Amino acid sequence: MPLATGKDPDKSGSVGHTPDAGKILTSDELDRRRRSLEAKLVSKGAGAKTGSQGMGTETASGVAQAMKLSSEFIAGVLVGAGLGWLADRFLGTSPWGLIILLLLGFCAGTLNILRSAGRVAENRGVTSIKDVDHDKPE
Repeated sequence: MPLATGKDPDKSGSVGHTPDAGKILTSDELDRRRRSLEAKLVSKGAGAKTGSQGMGTETASGVAQAMKLSSEFIAGVLVGAGLGWLADRFLGTSPWGLIILLLLGFCAGTLNILRSAGRVAENRGVTSIKDVDHDKPE
């Protein structure tokens, strides 16, 4: 189907159950409708990001998030290994202190990643059923 050019109709007509259904639209009418739809999208905040700046910011944000998560995991494992090595060195429990605290560091690093990614809620304290405010009719 050829595209509309100039004032010539595009022979596609309106689609759907609108009052203009079946009416042949010219390029000017199509441009006017496109501009009104774009204005509605912008007013609702649904406009797509244009240009490479939006994509670059998104990529940089993803790299920053990856660095943050990986450093939190590595820190947990290294702290666990360091504490395990110190426990073995001063308590003479070799190699069990290193093994146990390395595993605990792995678990702590994984928990830190899940908290940072928002997959696990942070501990806000224990709330009893009595403390929870229920919808009570007054």
